[in-house]
Amino acid sequence: MTSRDPSEFVSSVRKPDDFDEYWQATEAETLAVPLNPRLQPVPLRSTPDVEVFEARYDSYGGLEIAGWYCRPRNFEGQLPGYLFVPGYVSEPKLPTDLAMRGYAAFSAAPRNKLRSNGVFNPGYPGLLTHNIDKRTEYGYRGFYMDAIRAFDFLSGLDEVDSSRICVQGGSQGGALTLLVASLRADQVACASAGAPYLCSMMDSASLTRSYPYEEINDFLRLHPDREDAVRDALDLHDIHNFVDRIECPIIVNIGLMDDVCPPETGFAVFSQIGSQDKKLYTYEDCAHDSGSGVGHDKVMQSFLDGHLNPVAL
Repeated sequence: MTSRDPSEFVSSVRKPDDFDEYWQATEAETLAVPLNPRLQPVPLRSTPDVEVFEARYDSYGGLEIAGWYCRPRNFEGQLPGYLFVPGYVSEPKLPTDLAMRGYAAFSAAPRNKLRSNGVFNPGYPGLLTHNIDKRTEYGYRGFYMDAIRAFDFLSGLDEVDSSRICVQGGSQGGALTLLVASLRADQVACASAGAPYLCSMMDSASLTRSYPYEEINDFLRLHPDREDAVRDALDLHDIHNFVDRIECPIIVNIGLMDDVCPPETGFAVFSQIGSQDKKLYTYEDCAHDSGSGVGHDKVMQSFLDGHLNPVAL
C-alpha cells in the first residue's frame, strides 16, 4: 500500500460551467452521423461454437471505426450484450471467450486502434496529449464518442436483448466503462471498471511519474505557459465529471500499489458515482493489474453473469 492514505485524497478537478452544454453538443454532432453498422464474417477466426465478425460503424467527425463482434453459433431468443472497451496501448481483444459464456460480445476499437488507426493515429505516447491545450479539439473528444457509438452498435443488433447489456474494461477501458455507463445511464444494465484511467488527470500527473500520465508532464515541461489551457481542456474531458449520472449496478477495482493510475484517483471517482448499487474492491498488494491476478476476474464474472443471466455453451 502507498505510504499515504488514498481514501483521504481530494481531487482538484473542477466541472467547467459549459460541461453539460459541451457534451450535449458533441453527442448531437455524433448522432447526426448515420451509424451505418456493418458486419463481415471472418470464417478463419470462427469456431464450431462461435461466429466471429469484423465490425465497422461511423462515428464523430464521420470517421469509420472498427471492432470485433462474436456470438454463439447456436442460440435461442435474444442474447445479453457485453461491450468490452480497450486499454491505452492494448489492441481490442477477440472476445470469443465471452461468446462461449453466452454473450453477444463486441470488442470496440476506438480511433487510433486496430483498423481505425488509418484515420486517426497520434500514437503511443501521443494520444493523451493530442491537442491537449485546445479544449474543443482534444483527441479524447472523438475517442469518447466512438465508445458511445460502440454501445449503440451493440444495442441495435437484432439478436441482442437491449435491456441486458453490460460494459467492462480496465485502465483506459475502465474510464470508457464509466463514460458509457454515464452517457447511456438509462440503457446500461451493469458495469465493471478496473483501475480507471483519465480520472483526476492533472492530479495523476503529479502523483506518478509513469506513462501515460508522464506525457502530460512532458508536454508542460516544453510548454509551461499552456498549463491553464491544459487544465481547462482536461477538466472538460475528465471522467470524474461524468460519473454522477451513473444509475446501474457497478463494481470498481483498484490496486493500492498502482503507479500507473494512482489509487487516490480511483477512490475519488468512485465517491462521485451516482449509483446507489456500487462497490469498490481494493487490492493491497496489487499494482495496475488491480486484482486480476488474485481472483478479481472471478468476482467480476459472477457479478456480470448474476445480472445478465447468460447461458454458457
